[in-house]
Amino acid sequence: MNELLRNAVLQQRRLRISYEPGERIVEPHAYGYGSDGQLLLRVYQTEGASASGEHEHWKLFRGDRIAWVELEGSTFDEPRDGYREGDKAMRGGIIAQVLLRNRKARA
Repeated sequence: MNELLRNAVLQQRRLRISYEPGERIVEPHAYGYGSDGQLLLRVYQTEGASASGEHEHWKLFRGDRIAWVELEGSTFDEPRDGYREGDKAMRGGIIAQVLLRNRKARA
């Protein structure tokens, strides 16, 4: 799963993830380690289950709580509004992140 998550971030590929309370579609923006060494995945959720009631919003998932993950089949062109490189939650190091300099010019 580590390589799949890393590559999904670098290639800006949408994922289908099972994370309590259910299945979600997400755009992964950063993958790395928290201060206690736990794997973390910063995503923008576009649809699916939500414990907080926010079905479309920024989320931070713990890697050990992801039941399964698969490629959804599509990509996203640029980072979502509100995204910042160097995610502060990933104090233990970032494995992969979407780079803002890759943002495409808007017409």
